[in-house]
Amino acid sequence: QVQLVESGGGLVQAGGSLRLSCAASGSNPSFYTMGWYRQAPGKQRELVATVTSGGSTNYADSVKGRFSISTESAKNSVHLQMNTLKPEDTAIYYCSGGSATWGRTFWGQGIQVTVSS
Repeated sequence: QVQLVESGGGLVQAGGSLRLSCAASGSNPSFYTMGWYRQAPGKQRELVATVTSGGSTNYADSVKGRFSISTESAKNSVHLQMNTLKPEDTAIYYCSGGSATWGRTFWGQGIQVTVSS
């Protein structure tokens, strides 16, 4: 199986930055896409950003120009650089990876990001 472990969350003031990282362990998953999603209290989980193995990226409109996703395919890891954070970015952030080997999407446990005003 495959496990995804997030790191880098925490508390930051509005306007600040955080860098989230996610690393995979276990059998080589051969991720064809990796991404970040988030879920705020009382809201549904939503896409933040995704990146394919070919390097194509996709961002939610709310984070365009502020967040940047990158991946290290050889290490099956993905990062999310978050700049100019806003209180509305407060949520639990989840890492995901679509595995060609396993034919399914794996999810991390989630990591809290809190932006104070």
